[in-house]
This record gives sequence, structure tokens and C-alpha cells, in this order.
Amino acid sequence: MTAINTTIDHLDWANIGAQLDAEGYALLPGLLGADVARKLAQHMRTEKHAKGEPLHSADLGGADLLSFGASLPAPLDVWRTALYAHLAVIANRWNETLGIAARYPTALEEFQRRNQKAGQTRGQSYLSRLVMGNHVPLHQRSDGEQVFPLQVVAVLSEPGTDFQGGEFVMTEQRPRMQSRPLVLPLQLGDLAIIATAERPFKGTKGHYRVNLKHAISRVRKGERIGLELSFHDAP
Repeated sequence: MTAINTTIDHLDWANIGAQLDAEGYALLPGLLGADVARKLAQHMRTEKHAKGEPLHSADLGGADLLSFGASLPAPLDVWRTALYAHLAVIANRWNETLGIAARYPTALEEFQRRNQKAGQTRGQSYLSRLVMGNHVPLHQRSDGEQVFPLQVVAVLSEPGTDFQGGEFVMTEQRPRMQSRPLVLPLQLGDLAIIATAERPFKGTKGHYRVNLKHAISRVRKGERIGLELSFHDAP
């Protein structure tokens, strides 16, 4: 755990914060690593039949989801805890910028206790498996009183080799403007921090809120396994 925390502590958090301020996402190339990514992908393949939640509805894109529930497999549990400590600083700065009084505690454990008191006990982190023709529609995980404004995503298969298509897509809606599309160039072993739903945007007359959603485009060939890691639970 110490080595993991040291790696995260040594990231350029000033630059990460600047990326999040400018675009609503920040790429962390190679942070997860190809070996860990493939082990997590194998976790999806071996357990999806026992624990998976197949989404056969066309409205939901046909993906298979493997929800982690309250506990995360190693090393995701310690990574999430270590990442939260740095992201809470950014989240609190965003709230201050937007004039929101609420502040996030410095430790994930305390934030999880707030979730429980608010009746939010359903874990939202999961692995997704998409094969040819599947996609994940635009969505955001912002239900409940306690919503952390940042989350983490990754692709656990190799684009161009294991699958084709399946790009990670975000849309950003600014007031009285057309939605802005964003495509994250995720590679095997990369992590990305993204805005959960809202973030501050600096316009000509000051800061205001913009709304973001994310999706995975249709897989054209092969198998795409991905990760979505949330810091707050659902009601």
C-alpha cells in the first residue's frame, strides 16, 4: 500500500487539477499498468456469470456489468483511497468556486460514513464487458445527497488489438450552447479522472456550472472490458 500511495502522491497534481478545470477530465497514462489491467479483465471473465448483471435491453447498450458492491478487489481498494485524498482537494476547490457550502472530508472512510448516514449504501463501481454491437449510453452517476464530483475510468483491453470501436466519449452541456463532444484516447493500463456530473467553467462573466455525461461508443469488433470507479454510493 505504501508503494501505491507513494506513486499517487508523486503525480503532478497541480497539472491534473489544471486539466480537470480546463476539460473536465485528466489522463493518467500507464498508471494502472498493462499487467494489472489484464488481471482485472480476467476477473470480469471468470466471475461475470456468477455475479454479473447482463443488460440485454437495447436502451442500455447490451453490455455485461460486474458490480463490486461495497468491497473492491486489490489493488483498486487502496488506489481509490489514495486517489480520493488528492481529489477531495480539487472537489472542495470546485465547490468553493461554485459557491457551494458543502466540503468533502480529507479521508474516504469519513466520506463513506456520510454516504451511509444519507442512506447511500449501494456501491457503484463496476467492470463492463462489451462485444461487437454493444455500447454504453450517455449517463452520469449523480443520485443521492452525497455525490462526489469526480470519478475514475479505465479500459482493460487493448484498443486496436483486442477490440475496435468502443471509444470513451463525454459530452459537456453549457447553458444556451450546443453540447461539446469529447473523446478520451484511453490505452491499455491508462486511468482517467473525469467529472461525475457537474464542474465549474470559467466564462467571460465568471464561473458557472456545466453538465457532463459519459458513454462508450459501439464496439465494432472484439471484446472491450472497462472499469468505472466511483467514490460515492447510490441510494
